[in-house]
Amino acid sequence: MTSATQDNQADMRRWRNRVLFSYAAFYLFVYMGRFNHWPASPVMREQLDFTHVEIGIINACLLWGFAIGDMAHGRIAEAYGYRLLLVTGTLASVALNWVTSFGSSLWAIAIPWGFNGFANATAWSPGIGMLAQWWHRSHRGRVMGFVGVAAGSSMLMMWLVTGWTIAEFGWRAAFRYPPLLMIPAAVALFFLIRDRPSDVGLDEIDQASLGDESESSPPEWAASQTGAESSDHDRSKTVRGGENLSPSEPLTPGSNDGPFTAYRILYSNWRFVATSHVKGLENVVRYGLTTWAPLYYFEEAGLSIETTALVTVALPVGYLTAPMVSGWISDVLLGGRRSPMIAASAIISAIALVGLAIVPAENIYAGAALLFVGAFAMSLSMTSTLVVDIAGPKYAATASGVLDGHGYVYAGAQAIIFALILDTAGTPWQLVFLAMAAVRILSALIAWRVKL
Repeated sequence: MTSATQDNQADMRRWRNRVLFSYAAFYLFVYMGRFNHWPASPVMREQLDFTHVEIGIINACLLWGFAIGDMAHGRIAEAYGYRLLLVTGTLASVALNWVTSFGSSLWAIAIPWGFNGFANATAWSPGIGMLAQWWHRSHRGRVMGFVGVAAGSSMLMMWLVTGWTIAEFGWRAAFRYPPLLMIPAAVALFFLIRDRPSDVGLDEIDQASLGDESESSPPEWAASQTGAESSDHDRSKTVRGGENLSPSEPLTPGSNDGPFTAYRILYSNWRFVATSHVKGLENVVRYGLTTWAPLYYFEEAGLSIETTALVTVALPVGYLTAPMVSGWISDVLLGGRRSPMIAASAIISAIALVGLAIVPAENIYAGAALLFVGAFAMSLSMTSTLVVDIAGPKYAATASGVLDGHGYVYAGAQAIIFALILDTAGTPWQLVFLAMAAVRILSALIAWRVKL
């Protein structure tokens, strides 16, 4: 190995670690302006006299705005740059948090909060697309696990900081002051990262060298395309013999790919579509718990807002501890297989949800333990890693965005459906938790039947 090659490898290691750690550090602050309404919702409902349905509408607007943003931002970032979209969307999210803080009626809060979901969505799929340019598939489970820890830590920080802010200054302050932390984080990120190795004079990663079946999909899945679609198929090098769905060269504004090529390729892959719906079912529970658990303990156990925050902080603690475990197990022990972790996640979380339905709300220690187990199990799932494996680095941002978009469509739907159940059936909280458990069992059945 020549000295130049050694220097190149050292530079690559330094840069890819810099990009990963910088993005993870930035993500620690993203939830300050995304999910800060969850700890605030019990106080908002009490002071503004909102019903469960109105709280659900506010939540759904955020989640559906995020879904629309996810669907679009990944593809835009692939064409025009990951870090530019990461930073501009974050700054817009801070501004929209402030606009929301002045609302006093349902739609004065829900509408800007929906736009905030769209803006804040830039923090996810462009970031995942960027990481796919720097890290090989053999490390992807651990890389995504590290990002998952950052996301869980972000939720924990938000829960604690926002909970304290609400207790001291009221719910409006939760939309004003914690989100300001996102500004220096976004500015620092812009100067610390680059979109891909070639931006700093390094060679792009050869992502097609593994020949792993899980990187591919059946060779015939796009073979029926003809004409213009067929040429798109040829350009994207639909997987044969272990190659990715897309070539590893970067997509640039001058690329021959059309604006909808990536979507057509992805939606032609039945494994990708099935994984997207499993992700949606996962989010029914992930965001169902974070939406309704604070209200459940605030209302049913009669806890103060401070104690409610302390009990339900078990959720973000569970979310942050599992991803590195699942990533290591998947990459090292399972040889890159993701489906066993998806199935384990569904079964364990279903058991925890049944426990929440049985244990009285007043038993806050058992409740906190079950919330932790449920959240830990939810974060064992590897759907986000699986779709990047399927799509390859070129379309990683689009794939991550479409997957996450599916998830947030389902998450927004649960906010409305469970709110209607709670308001029309006399707040049957046990039924809500049992419904979530049934959804997790359905996820396991789909994963087993489709063999994700």
